[in-house]
Amino acid sequence: MTQRHLDRLLSPQSVAVFGASDKPGRVGTTVWQNLVSFEGPAAPVNPRLATLAGVRCFAGVAELPFTPDLAVLCTPPDTIAPLIAQLGARGTRAAIIVTAGLTAQQKQAALEAARPHTLRLLGPNCIGLLSPHSGLNASFTQANALPGELALVSQSGALLTALLDWANAERIGFSHLVSLGEHVDVDFGDLLDHLATDRHTRAILLYIESITAPRKFMSAARAAARAKPVIVVKAGRVPAGMRAAASHTGALAGEDIVFDAAIRRAGMLRVDTLNELFIAAQTLARFRDNPSRDLMVMTNGGGAGVMVADAAAPLGVTLARPGAALMRRLNAVLPAQWSHGNPVDIIGDAPAQRYVDTLKALFDAPEAGALLFVHAPTAIVPSVDIAQACAPLIAAHRGRVLSCWLGGDTVAPARRLFEQAGIAGYETPEEAVRAFSLMQTYRRNQAVLRETPTATANAEPDRARARRIVEAALEAGSEWLDEIDAKDLLAAYGIPVVATLRVPASPAAAAEAAGRIDGPVVLKVVSPDILHKSDAGGVRLDLRGAEAVRAAAEDMLAHLRATRPEAVIQGFSVQAMAQRPHAKELIAGAHVDPIFGPVLLFGQGGTAVEVLGDRAIALPPLNRTLARELIGRTRVARLLAGYRDHPPVRIDALCDALIALAQLLADQPEVAELDINPLWADEHGVLALDARVRLSSLAPSGMKRFAVRPYPAELVRRLHWQGRMLLMRPIRPEDEAQHREFLEAADPEDLRMRFFQAMHPLSHDDLARMTQIDYEREMAFIVVDEHAQDGPCTLGVARLVRDPDNVDAEFAVMVRSDLKRRGLGRLLMQALLDHALANGTQRLVGHVLRENRAMLGLLKTLGFASEPDADEPGAMVVASRAVRPPAGSA
Repeated sequence: MTQRHLDRLLSPQSVAVFGASDKPGRVGTTVWQNLVSFEGPAAPVNPRLATLAGVRCFAGVAELPFTPDLAVLCTPPDTIAPLIAQLGARGTRAAIIVTAGLTAQQKQAALEAARPHTLRLLGPNCIGLLSPHSGLNASFTQANALPGELALVSQSGALLTALLDWANAERIGFSHLVSLGEHVDVDFGDLLDHLATDRHTRAILLYIESITAPRKFMSAARAAARAKPVIVVKAGRVPAGMRAAASHTGALAGEDIVFDAAIRRAGMLRVDTLNELFIAAQTLARFRDNPSRDLMVMTNGGGAGVMVADAAAPLGVTLARPGAALMRRLNAVLPAQWSHGNPVDIIGDAPAQRYVDTLKALFDAPEAGALLFVHAPTAIVPSVDIAQACAPLIAAHRGRVLSCWLGGDTVAPARRLFEQAGIAGYETPEEAVRAFSLMQTYRRNQAVLRETPTATANAEPDRARARRIVEAALEAGSEWLDEIDAKDLLAAYGIPVVATLRVPASPAAAAEAAGRIDGPVVLKVVSPDILHKSDAGGVRLDLRGAEAVRAAAEDMLAHLRATRPEAVIQGFSVQAMAQRPHAKELIAGAHVDPIFGPVLLFGQGGTAVEVLGDRAIALPPLNRTLARELIGRTRVARLLAGYRDHPPVRIDALCDALIALAQLLADQPEVAELDINPLWADEHGVLALDARVRLSSLAPSGMKRFAVRPYPAELVRRLHWQGRMLLMRPIRPEDEAQHREFLEAADPEDLRMRFFQAMHPLSHDDLARMTQIDYEREMAFIVVDEHAQDGPCTLGVARLVRDPDNVDAEFAVMVRSDLKRRGLGRLLMQALLDHALANGTQRLVGHVLRENRAMLGLLKTLGFASEPDADEPGAMVVASRAVRPPAGSA
């Protein structure tokens, strides 16, 4: 049930409280008392009371004088499921289960009672919810909330009440506050979908302890984050204990860093503390569209400027460098002893006019795109006088200014004047700098969400070869692939590997194999019981000649028999000693997170990989843009860019190797853990020197476990049309440029028919919304002529956007202007119908202008019914059709 009936939950027209009470200390007493300000009808239900606080009390569902939109249940656990069944039959479509202590069987019974009526359940064991714009407080909080534009969803009821108390003291208002409790039904994904389009909500705040439906959460989060800021506090940043892991990847890919990767991939912002939650919300509300990367600081005290600089450095915030023109302006209005740099110290005796003159100079300077105003109180000029002089000027540029009035009661009136002018304010310089840093992080996450990827040149993997390797190991009962098979698996996905020979555990056989290789060799033990070969003494490097290899093999066997007598030695691997003097040692790997499924890891490699801890995590699937972003989050990335006599690494080759690993995870669900360490990278490309792969017959990986749905390559197909062979496939982010050409070449009248208005010039964000779709809830099929004279071009596109409940899906179709009425529209519409049927969508709905007779005629032949649009009956019709198999099909 996702978004269905959430309006009844969050914006009900009527409410009933079951278990309403007059006994002090009872939850039902507090809930009923909190409903006093609700604007609609409200009824208490308690069979033992005739009245409650002067209001008639009702015995049960049947006795209620109206059907409540929302029921609040404060009754014993064994009464919950029967009450929900009665309410559902009566027509109620939302209930809050405040009651705690329901068993697993009682929770399941409540769900089963609600399901036939699509009655939504919040809780159990929750505080309830507040929607201040309608006066609704359906909770047992200690206070009401102020109306505002922030929505807060929390898994912790106690934390919600604490935040409410703090927010009231700070005069912070909310559109909604929701306590999820045990979220047997309504969860984060549902509420994100609803709040993304809620007119009262400007930003969404989440307090998360755990995620139970990761793909649903990611899909909703990515959609919501495109519409408005979503800010997250996640409990449990420090794990209670670290489990031992067999691979480096498993040891490095901890739960919290994976959650960070999910937040980043969704374009949300994560903060560490509850205080930062509201700091970030204020900053994003007033500073969201500011693109500045550097910070200019204006202050009346040198010490305050030093505090800003000290806070900025560890957060990676750079202070802007004043240009020559700005320096001349400042020299003209400031005393000779001013700081002559950034921070701009205007000296503690500054009168109000000096503030104004300095601000005017800064606002005229492009390098002061983001300005931090820091004031320390002095006895020379009252702070309120400075605020009165500066506020009107700053208010005209408030999207560029952060402010900090240092002090308490002395500066309180000045701080209030700035707040009333809509200027973002902070208690300390450190808090202001942290806010600016959070803004930069948010902007980076949004860029990843919206950036157009470059096309990849990865060859198709040899999936059949890879499948044979995996199945052979599973049939043999092997949990770990040996080194040779692991490298073969990588090679099947186009990742370059060092050619390796496998020989028995015989020094003579190792020496003979070395004789077949030109130059020095590397000798390694092959044993399912020795995973970290270097640590166990199972690796010898730079061996020259057969005798050196024989001696090394004898010594290795003797050493391992003494130190690891339990290990089964299956043989040796012999490989050429790679000679790439500029190569950097990296690690690339994969791991299956218990919540978000398969994840990818990249970082600095070598034997000290866990000590260095230089790694970053990403959720698959990847493209080159996402792969570059993953690489860029590591410290080793700076070395990969080149330095001194070391040329830059071929980053595209490294990106393609990471993309190939993501594809391997999608194709081979039995891969449970993988790492390539070291993975060499230099100006020539990449080379995998060693690899470990763990398999599991439980198939923990595969694209079904991806938290972000991969590109649906299975929907790509070729079709014959008008004597030409065309390609029909789902749209990709890489199609942005091609899609722009398609739309810009269209006849203006065709664009009006499709978009119902004249088209403005297309921005990157416009095209990103069209090409970077979430395949979990959307589909856009394009028909491509791959052999067009000027390169591949788009001939038509058909879109389908399912509602979160997958009941209705809205469609739209557009064909290139010179190809209309030649059957392409029918092919595209049939593709949408087939896709809707395969995904369980119940109905297709489209809005069509009345004069678009060609489209209406096509829809009629496909079985669509049309009726006037309720909002624009004279101009538009709504065409709809139930999705069902074609007549006569099985």
